[in-house]
Amino acid sequence: MTGDTKHLPLEDVHAAAGARFGAFAGWSMPLTYPAGVMKEHLHTREHAGLFDISHMKLFRVSGPGAVPLLDRACPLDAGALEISQSKLTFFLNEAAGILDDLIVTRLGDTNFMVVANAGNAIADEKHLHELATGFDVKVEPLDRVFLAIQGPEAWAALSRAGIETGSLLFMHGIEPRKNWFMSRSGYTGEDGFEIGLPEADARGLVAKLLEDERVLWIGLAARDSLRLEAGLCLHGQDITAQTDPASAALMWAIPKDIRANGTFIGADALRAAVERGSAQKRVGLRPDARQPVRAGATLFDADGNPAGHVTSGGFGPSAGHPVAMGYVPTPLAKPGTRVFADVRGTKIPVDVSSLPFLPHRYRKG
Repeated sequence: MTGDTKHLPLEDVHAAAGARFGAFAGWSMPLTYPAGVMKEHLHTREHAGLFDISHMKLFRVSGPGAVPLLDRACPLDAGALEISQSKLTFFLNEAAGILDDLIVTRLGDTNFMVVANAGNAIADEKHLHELATGFDVKVEPLDRVFLAIQGPEAWAALSRAGIETGSLLFMHGIEPRKNWFMSRSGYTGEDGFEIGLPEADARGLVAKLLEDERVLWIGLAARDSLRLEAGLCLHGQDITAQTDPASAALMWAIPKDIRANGTFIGADALRAAVERGSAQKRVGLRPDARQPVRAGATLFDADGNPAGHVTSGGFGPSAGHPVAMGYVPTPLAKPGTRVFADVRGTKIPVDVSSLPFLPHRYRKG
């Protein structure tokens, strides 16, 4: 490992729990714990999985210029968000390529929390600061431990640890205590929560949560298989600065009036892309065998012509079969279409599938 690898504030806790570490987005991250990826994955779906996601970055954007800044930075109507409402959105470049996918939560009239991905945190901060010039706004990166607790028993485990979640619904966030941020969201397809809090508080909360037999530490490997079954994109793999939201099947995240009239960065390019129609689309892919198809595999149509590529793939422990996603030419994007993945010289049959592979179980009401 290089000397510039970043370390989680709770690294000692993970080491004591027997974590096996690996490099991800410039961080040393727990990949698996002694239970192993299969058990960790299934435990999250059945009980409650605890994830350390402190590699992700929290920014507070506040002041009279917060709404216009966010509306310029993202295809978003920040002023239309209700207090405590969260929204998936993006930083786009002028060509409408996705620089990052973000969650923006409105905490007050002029007070917003932005959650950015680890690999893009430094670039995102620079991007926001540059855009903020000329706006009456403060962009403040926060120094927080960030935890996710996911699964059907997440709310009950938090309640036992003294944190009530009852009134919080999916894609809403609040500041339950000083310097705490908690949202009902996550990246597994399950009900769950993400909590940003000071390190001292985090150590106390983690200790309390782990006293509960329903709660298990979950590593990055299971986080990947969980989000893949849920059909959720990983920036840098399934979406990149070369992908626009239309090709990525993410236009649902952009309000209709913003698509038509928004003045966000990349607005003209995105409108042109939508008008033109995407040449390729992000789809689910289900290999017709037990062998997983991995990111980077080339896809071919029935006649042997190139037909896109796989961006994420692996085995889906809850689905019970290999799962993948990737891009195919738009005419082939219909569920049930058969394509073939080149796996070390062998053509594996793969069926285009709708996403997610498992129904989401968010608590919306």
